[in-house]
Amino acid sequence: MTNFAVTLWAWEATEKATPLALILFFTQTPRIIASLFAGVIVDSWNRKYLMMLGDSISAISTVIILALFLTNNLQIWHLYFTRAINGLFSYFQDLAFSTSMAMIVPKEHYTRATVMEDYLTYSGGEILAPFLGTFFYYKFDLKGVLIIDLLTFLCAIFTVIIVKIPQPQVKINHRESIYNKLTFGFRYIFSHPSLLSLLLFLLSANFVSNIAWGIFPAMILARSNNSGEILAYVQGAMGLGGVIGGIVFTFWGGFKNRVNGLLLGNILAEFSSCLIGLSKIPYLWMLSGFLMSFFSPLIGSSNQSIWLSKVDPSIQGRVFASRYFIAQVMSPFGLLISGFLADNFFEKNIPYFSNLTFIFGNVEGSGMAFQYALFSSLGIFITLIFYRLSVLRNLEKILPDRY
Repeated sequence: MTNFAVTLWAWEATEKATPLALILFFTQTPRIIASLFAGVIVDSWNRKYLMMLGDSISAISTVIILALFLTNNLQIWHLYFTRAINGLFSYFQDLAFSTSMAMIVPKEHYTRATVMEDYLTYSGGEILAPFLGTFFYYKFDLKGVLIIDLLTFLCAIFTVIIVKIPQPQVKINHRESIYNKLTFGFRYIFSHPSLLSLLLFLLSANFVSNIAWGIFPAMILARSNNSGEILAYVQGAMGLGGVIGGIVFTFWGGFKNRVNGLLLGNILAEFSSCLIGLSKIPYLWMLSGFLMSFFSPLIGSSNQSIWLSKVDPSIQGRVFASRYFIAQVMSPFGLLISGFLADNFFEKNIPYFSNLTFIFGNVEGSGMAFQYALFSSLGIFITLIFYRLSVLRNLEKILPDRY
């Protein structure tokens, strides 16, 4: 709800795609930086406390934004700053959570548990959050949403307090040099070419998808006459797609060859994403968004299940942190240039291409729609290229499960 309300506030304040993309950029970039050293901390410290720390910092940031809003001092750069702080500490929270999975869930249920973790819970919130966020934003301004955010913090922190989270046996040599500790995960990944090829695929796919995704809210708002309600309907449909897809893949369990599941899921999700850019009608945006989110659990659950089954739990913090860095290091740059490209190239130049205006129109947001469809299509092309690499395609045979 807070993210949605902040998006509406930022769009009303600027009516530019760049600030919305920069909010995502400043959220993502500290996570990339943290991944360079977070793995050592997660493998050494109590993971339960790290989860609680992430929630607590988020609550403090919300209090700061609320105070600035109530005193009429809130500016766009405040959102950049608080999002950067949240991004940094939420990464420790997410990494501690994901690395606890192997200690809690049996191997045969990794895919199902990952779907529940990443998609049923997140997408379930996405169904109601846009509608409630829109209602409370237009009725009580941003302050109403922020107050609710603080109340949900109490629920989250209490849940973590009462739940038992097992800790793996620490296998870090504290006499080892800082350099060796920080590079352990990278050295592990580079010693397994199949895992490295998987990350290079994710690196490429994430970069081009973020050039599209960075302008998604601005594109929908621009093409719907600044309608927060329509954006809420589209994001709500996406949330519903994630939940239904999550349920389907939870019962099914996914492909036996998880690499095939990941690559096929990405092709189907990117194709559905491309349809959003090609469509001009809100109902088609909702349908395409539903399909895109429906196939997303197949991507994430297949990927996470591979790593959980191939990497020992005692070193997952360091390896998973390095994995995140390699897969996501280019994502902030995708977000950084997405708004710039939209405002300074695609929006300004699409009127000069008659073939494109026939498809995307020649109104506000048409250039962003072309940009969105173009880079979604590029995501499909990248997936097909990587599928031809035998070192990735045969990962399951090359690298056996750890047990």
